[in-house]
Amino acid sequence: MEVAKLFLITYFAALLGVIPPGLVNMTVAKTCVERGKKSGMYVAMGASFVVFLQAFVAVLLANYIFSNPFVQNILLRAGLVIFIILGIYFFVKAKREEGIEHKSETAKSNSIFKGMLIAVLNVFPIPYFVAIAGALNVGVEEFYPWLKILCFTLAATLGTFTSLYLYVVFFNKIEGKTESFSQFSNYFMALLMLVLIVITLFRIYNT
Repeated sequence: MEVAKLFLITYFAALLGVIPPGLVNMTVAKTCVERGKKSGMYVAMGASFVVFLQAFVAVLLANYIFSNPFVQNILLRAGLVIFIILGIYFFVKAKREEGIEHKSETAKSNSIFKGMLIAVLNVFPIPYFVAIAGALNVGVEEFYPWLKILCFTLAATLGTFTSLYLYVVFFNKIEGKTESFSQFSNYFMALLMLVLIVITLFRIYNT
């Protein structure tokens, strides 16, 4: 019963955490627009695989991170640099795509690696899962409860994939507006990076 409760709470926490427009889900939607739903699904699968690893690492490091603010500060600074680079990249790409017509391409398996790369660059899930693990008392004990860890990791992965899958399913809502959405998504992601930069700076100077 305790394991089932852990699974459900983690699943919905991961699902709700990915629903708001962010780096990974906007990449999935953008890939659907430019390359089709299959490629978008591949990106979602690749990202979910990385989330599995991130959730696993987060649980194992929960106790260490909670007791070491220095480590948390290093993660935030690394994320700040990444967000600045990505913000510049998406803004420049949006400018270049003005007036360019996008065509649907066949799905490519390398979209999986694209999803993995985007998920790796998105460092926020690790502290997010660390916080959830701490709240649910998973990984902060003196010993590692492997059944709970596995349950937590699978729930986080499935919750993330479910949310990303919804972005693929509702792709048909924007399918007829490929060019405008592609440009909009680049501007949105550039703006998102700016917001994340501000949030990260705030957290750095308040830790």
